[in-house]
Amino acid sequence: MLKRRIYQYLGAACLSLSVGACKMPELVVKNENRTVPASYNNAPAQDTASTGRVQWKQFFTDPNLAALIDTALRNNQELNIAQQEIQIARNEVQIRKGEYLPFVGLGAKADAARPGRYTLQGATEEEINIKPEHRNPEPLQNYQIGAFASWEVDIWHKLRNARKSAALRYLATVEGRNFTVTNLIAEIANSYYELLALDNQLAIVRQNIEIQSNALQLVRLQKESARVTELAVQRFEAQVHNTRSLQYNIQQRITETENRINFLTGRYPRPIVRNDASFNDLVPSTIQSGVPSQLMLNRPDIRQAEQNLAAAKLDVQIARANFYPALRITGSAGFEAFKPGLLFTTPESMLYSLAGDLVAPLVNRNGIKAVYGNANALQTQAAYNYERTVLNAYVEVSNQVANINNLANSYNEKAQEVQNLNQSVAISNNLFRSARADYTEVLFTQRDALESKFDLIETKMQQLNAMVNVYRALGGGWQ
Repeated sequence: MLKRRIYQYLGAACLSLSVGACKMPELVVKNENRTVPASYNNAPAQDTASTGRVQWKQFFTDPNLAALIDTALRNNQELNIAQQEIQIARNEVQIRKGEYLPFVGLGAKADAARPGRYTLQGATEEEINIKPEHRNPEPLQNYQIGAFASWEVDIWHKLRNARKSAALRYLATVEGRNFTVTNLIAEIANSYYELLALDNQLAIVRQNIEIQSNALQLVRLQKESARVTELAVQRFEAQVHNTRSLQYNIQQRITETENRINFLTGRYPRPIVRNDASFNDLVPSTIQSGVPSQLMLNRPDIRQAEQNLAAAKLDVQIARANFYPALRITGSAGFEAFKPGLLFTTPESMLYSLAGDLVAPLVNRNGIKAVYGNANALQTQAAYNYERTVLNAYVEVSNQVANINNLANSYNEKAQEVQNLNQSVAISNNLFRSARADYTEVLFTQRDALESKFDLIETKMQQLNAMVNVYRALGGGWQ
């Protein structure tokens, strides 16, 4: 039942990238403020343009981010390693192509031998002279030069299928590199937006340090006038130290994020050029996920799994061909003589041979069966991997589209929360000055306002990351 299900899956229209066989709903995000829930009905999907087909230079318009991505595409070590994998796979294709063609070589040989007298060859040479009154030389020399050829006739298409399998795996390595490019661009963009968010959080912390320091001075003056106690002074001062400690933590995270971007771009640590003032003005792009067939056509990892699946199918045919007889033709042509001066004497020194061997496995069939069983298992494994890759691609798009919708609503609520808490801070300060509020209310309100501003920036960063992740999930960036 398991193999039957796998073979049915291999023959499904999903493998040929048809839309109807996959039956995956279309997901469309119209706007970050006007969210449209994902449609899970069975209505036919319209062929809308997928955001995944947009080039990364058009999707990421920040010139500083574009410069980082461009540098990474030239210098990233992982990408260069993937490029060498492509070269190795290309060489493998040439190797398989060479095995399919006849092997022809030129060779020369010189040797000398003295067989024992009481051997058949020695006794023959003792009785027969080369010419009358001319005995055979001792030791007898031999010189040979010629061309030698061998060719395995590909009756069962074993060598031809091996060449096709290598070509498919070469295409799979190309798709693997494309998938690396997609992930690399997404990782740099996410790190860049995280860096902008940290810069804005650091600016907010510094503003709060200034506000809290002013409040501390006010509390000290009120203590001198006996309006508050030393406890209030110590609580306000502790709050200032806490915020300063948070400042250093953010500075450390900024350094680590900058170094992560430098690592991805293949550079040693250096400051990252960015415009953190534009962070709050960044709006997630409009995302069009398109129809499922576009997702399957555009995702490099799906195409890579498809190429590996096709190669595994050919490997089964190659393993099956090992059960059949193999026909090998060998031949040679050249010159051979016992003296160099007679080497090119024709026709006496000419040699040629032609032979054909037809060999079928007899004793070691169990070993061939094991290889064939492994090939079938690997094909089944490749089918499962293809199915998992397609399913994972759709789940990623579905999750990130839902994430964009939910984060848009969350951002609106967080913005309202920040606005309310900012007003609360002003009110609490006024009440505290007029002795109508306790100092703890001021501290708690300032703390809540700081946390809400941090959360707002964090939500904005998550929105931008969700936009990047949808672009990656749709297979964008490698074009």
